[in-house]
Amino acid sequence: MGTIIVIVIIALVIIFLALTIKIVPQQKVGVVERLGKFNRLLQPGVNILIPVIDHVRVNHDLRIQQAHVPPQSVITKDNVQVQIDTIIFYQIVAPEHATYGISDYVSGVRNITTATMRQIIGKLELDETLSGREKISTEIRIALDEATEKWGVRIERVEVIDIKPPSDIQEAMDKQMKAERSKRAIVLEAEAAKQDMILRAEGDKQSKILKAEGDKEARIREAEGFRQAQELEALGQAKAIQTVAEAERARIEQLRAAGLDENVLAYKSFEALGEIAKGPANKVFIPSGAIETLGALGAMGELFKAKKPE
Repeated sequence: MGTIIVIVIIALVIIFLALTIKIVPQQKVGVVERLGKFNRLLQPGVNILIPVIDHVRVNHDLRIQQAHVPPQSVITKDNVQVQIDTIIFYQIVAPEHATYGISDYVSGVRNITTATMRQIIGKLELDETLSGREKISTEIRIALDEATEKWGVRIERVEVIDIKPPSDIQEAMDKQMKAERSKRAIVLEAEAAKQDMILRAEGDKQSKILKAEGDKEARIREAEGFRQAQELEALGQAKAIQTVAEAERARIEQLRAAGLDENVLAYKSFEALGEIAKGPANKVFIPSGAIETLGALGAMGELFKAKKPE
């Protein structure tokens, strides 16, 4: 009997300790009711309860959780039925509200998501729905935030996973997509051909321009060379004339230095003129005013002949 009593006492102690000491893991919290009324929250670590009087109603996970909303059939503004698959990411921020504010906050989140989704999609056409996932997600999150604030639940993110139009619409969209791809390919090919023709024409144009520029430059250089040749030739002739003139001037200066007067010089000039006129192809024209001078010069010539020694 003594052994049985000891075993019973040990069992009672163990049960008492199990009901009194409550260990809560990290990122979890327990809602404690005392005599059926909310009392406090059990924080992570070791917590002491009063057996029979205190009761843990529920344990909540404070980590971010996700709730999958089953695919919902909704009708767009242009009367096309589509299926939308959604995932909700949420976090419990007020465990007491999540316990007493709503019986099942997960079901509440899903139902509000479905209702809000129908309302949003009903205002959009099919093309807007397919391209407006971000807009749909944002509007659903805003609607959920307004409703779940009283439930102690915060909506972190709403993701629209998939939007499936009907099979016939999907087939038509696939055909349209293929047609668009073919059209883009044809347009790109035509654009490439056009660009090739433009580049060829531009190259031909540049070639002709460069050729014309080369011909122009060649003509300019040729004309410049001809002009320079003429200038050099004229310069040479002028130099030759100047040299002859200077030689004649030196000769006359020497005659003057020898003491010859002007008449003698004139005579010598006409004498040289006579030598020039001896050529069969040379003709010399003498002005009428110079005849008297020639007569006087003739007399002077006879005088010179008479004075020459025999």
